[in-house]
Amino acid sequence: MMQLSMRRALLRALTAAGVAFALPASSAFAADTLRVSAIPDESPTELQRKFEPLGKYLEQQLGMPVKFVPVTDYAAVVEALGAGKVDLAWLGGFTYVQAKLRTNGTAVPLVQREEDARFTSKFITARDDIKSFADLKGKRFAFGSPSSTSGHLMPRFFLGKEGIAPDTDFANIAFSGAHDATAAFVAAGKVDAGALNASVWDKLVASGKVDTAKVRVFATTPPYFDYNWTVRGDLDVGLQAKIRAAFLALDPAKPEHKAILELQRAARFIPTEPANYDGIESAARAAGLLK
Repeated sequence: MMQLSMRRALLRALTAAGVAFALPASSAFAADTLRVSAIPDESPTELQRKFEPLGKYLEQQLGMPVKFVPVTDYAAVVEALGAGKVDLAWLGGFTYVQAKLRTNGTAVPLVQREEDARFTSKFITARDDIKSFADLKGKRFAFGSPSSTSGHLMPRFFLGKEGIAPDTDFANIAFSGAHDATAAFVAAGKVDAGALNASVWDKLVASGKVDTAKVRVFATTPPYFDYNWTVRGDLDVGLQAKIRAAFLALDPAKPEHKAILELQRAARFIPTEPANYDGIESAARAAGLLK
């Protein structure tokens, strides 16, 4: 902050002395600290664990402090990005669309995991009598967050394609708030079935946090674009380029990079663009989740 104050004081002094400046439309200076947030699609402790080595890497690559800013729900990330309270955010496809609308199209999706070009959601159950979508009628069902792409929007969209109208065909709809919570709901019998993203499901299985002898996948969605790292549009363009380059430079052949990528459940990061999420926006409008 002292460095920024000194710059501002120098600017005021030079202006008073009659020196004119032409500042760009974007932020005049890069932020002193990069403020990073993420949709809370997993528990807060898990999000912090995943971010810590990535944050240290970004500090080294960018030459500036990086601070993780936790939020309570998906909507809070969108609002924080739109209000300029965070600079970089890990968003799902749907929350990116919401951020784009909230910022009048200025939010910039920089990179996505290679896996996010063909992402899927899993439908899970612990009941023996649920083997197909038709068997869900009259049952209790759990989505994740209402703003989740892979935990709500796309499962709801594909349920519609299968002739299931969740609001009328399910006995009850619960929103667990996060993918791991949805799996816990199903395992505990709080609901009869649920939907969560394939990446979290695979992680829960690999870590032994879900018993596949009791909870099983009975359907998988077709692929769609999902998560990305997005910056606020008025962030210094030079800093945007450095952030993108830092993600693209992560190399799984390097042990220190491989550890970061594994925590992010990424083979590698690739560039992305707004057009990749047009299908998500169309699905959201078709499902009545965007006006």
